[in-house]
Amino acid sequence: MCINSDLNSFEEIIGYKFKDQKLLYEALSHSSFANENKKHRRSNERLEFLGDSVLSIVVSDYLFENYTNLPEGQLTKVRASLVCESSLYEFSKKINLSDYIMLGKGEENTGGRNRPSILADAFEAVIAAVYLDGGIEAATKFVLGFIPDDITAFKSARSDYKTVLQEIIQRNPEEKIEYFLKSESGPDHNKEFTIQVKLNSNVIGEGKGHSKKQAEQMAAKEALELMGYETF
Repeated sequence: MCINSDLNSFEEIIGYKFKDQKLLYEALSHSSFANENKKHRRSNERLEFLGDSVLSIVVSDYLFENYTNLPEGQLTKVRASLVCESSLYEFSKKINLSDYIMLGKGEENTGGRNRPSILADAFEAVIAAVYLDGGIEAATKFVLGFIPDDITAFKSARSDYKTVLQEIIQRNPEEKIEYFLKSESGPDHNKEFTIQVKLNSNVIGEGKGHSKKQAEQMAAKEALELMGYETF
């Protein structure tokens, strides 16, 4: 469990001192921990939701201002590579996030402390906490600290099947793809989500994962494969 000294240590690592340290507490509280401590804790899920949007606007603005030679399609691909789960997981390791996140006993015992989906979500929650505490300037400074100098090399090492599928579908403006949660199963510390991707009203792919984002990627991957596109 995090105590004030832990939070202070984490603040030193990320280079930001919170005015309201409760925001950081919440950002580091996984749902499994919050469920075991309902009277004292809210999970980081709401902060994750906000952090996802803050991350997207910060990265979009950075790419728009600094890569004026790239067309919209390329900007979309680069942004997707920077905000996908695997990238956020790598970013989380740079700030030792796994050492500070608070987990329930079940999640702890099943390796949740090093699960990419949990750390990626917590990273987004930390972004939101910084944003709420210090505003967009503080959040921008925090996020940009993880953006690599060589964007091209970074992009080539990441796969984002959702973006690829979206670009293919956009060639026909009348077509529309959407992702739907088909089911979820398992205990809180080891959830498995099943997501379907639909083209108009037809299911074109289905995927499973321990996070909704991961399941969406797997659904898009299956859709691409069924459409005859090579995936990697």
